[in-house]
Amino acid sequence: MGRLNKRALIRQIQKVGVSSRAGLARSLGMSQPTAGKIVDELLELKILEEAGLTSEVNAAGMIQRGRPRRQIQLNRSRSSFLGIQMGVAETFVAELPLGVTDADRWQIFFATSAAGGDPAQEWSKQLRKAKDNLRTRNFSGVILSVPGVVDEAAGRVLFSPNVHWSEAADLVALIRGIWDIPVVLVQEERALALGHQVNCPECEDFLLVDFGEGVGGAVIVAGKPLANPLPISGELGHTPVLGNRRRCGCGAIGCVETLVSTRGLLESFALACPGKARKWNVFKNHLEAHGVEPWLAESIDAAAVAIAGALNVLGLRQVVVTGSLTELAPAVLEHLSAAVANGSMWARFGKVSCTGAPRRRAAGLAAVGIDRLVVPEAEITK
Repeated sequence: MGRLNKRALIRQIQKVGVSSRAGLARSLGMSQPTAGKIVDELLELKILEEAGLTSEVNAAGMIQRGRPRRQIQLNRSRSSFLGIQMGVAETFVAELPLGVTDADRWQIFFATSAAGGDPAQEWSKQLRKAKDNLRTRNFSGVILSVPGVVDEAAGRVLFSPNVHWSEAADLVALIRGIWDIPVVLVQEERALALGHQVNCPECEDFLLVDFGEGVGGAVIVAGKPLANPLPISGELGHTPVLGNRRRCGCGAIGCVETLVSTRGLLESFALACPGKARKWNVFKNHLEAHGVEPWLAESIDAAAVAIAGALNVLGLRQVVVTGSLTELAPAVLEHLSAAVANGSMWARFGKVSCTGAPRRRAAGLAAVGIDRLVVPEAEITK
């Protein structure tokens, strides 16, 4: 029961950000002495920290009389986890406190797949170099975000269309050879979705779609990642598009991500606008000047079909878009939003939203660390 209460209190702090002991007790239905005891234990463990004083506000929005109460928050002043994001092109590293709230701020980065040699060993060497540039020496654990189909329980990458070498590599062992501490693997889109949910706790049911080197998604229902019988979900980027003959890194032909990943968009741009440099900034400037042209609209519409299909199957009405599409002219996201609504059944008699958001993968990694290492559910259920 003590662990359950601790887990519930930490989840509530994640949701509200800052609260008093009394506020936590009320929101959780605990007695104030019980909530106060748990808070004191978590303060001693440096999981929580004090965040100043404030006066209580009642249900009518009026400041209550009495002494200001001490506010509590997840520890933001001490790094507890080492966060690693393995991207297709680059790997990013950061020291993470428990209370990460901002958009991603990575401190160290290096190429994920170095030219020549064993890519797994080269990746490990780069991590060793990164260790020398970190301020924190004692982490509670390493949280690693990886692309592809990931068996999080087993700590393995089963299939990675864009980083194939990671399938045969024992990433956990490579990291444990550098930091002899617990290592947790999480699929990259799940980390993004958890990071968004931590920063926008009112957003409890949504499909997150990330556009970048690939296209992937993750589903949050009732504030938690959707459970699946197989270690695969949100693979929107590998939905086939009729008439598309581009070969995908997964081995198939016609996947939607070959059209709307950064590489796919630049390939289409080069075909539609010969003579213009095949560079992201040139592409962005072209969009600012010309808007969504027919060739681009076709690609966005193809992505919208996959997204709308997912909404119809899952029974969701909110889409959160992160990544490269949010960097482009507003007309791009507006076109995607309209196309998604056009294909969504709920839009016939309700509202379907499609909004852009910054990537908050670091916050998601911290949330995974709290869930898996600070008060693990597995220990509660033993």
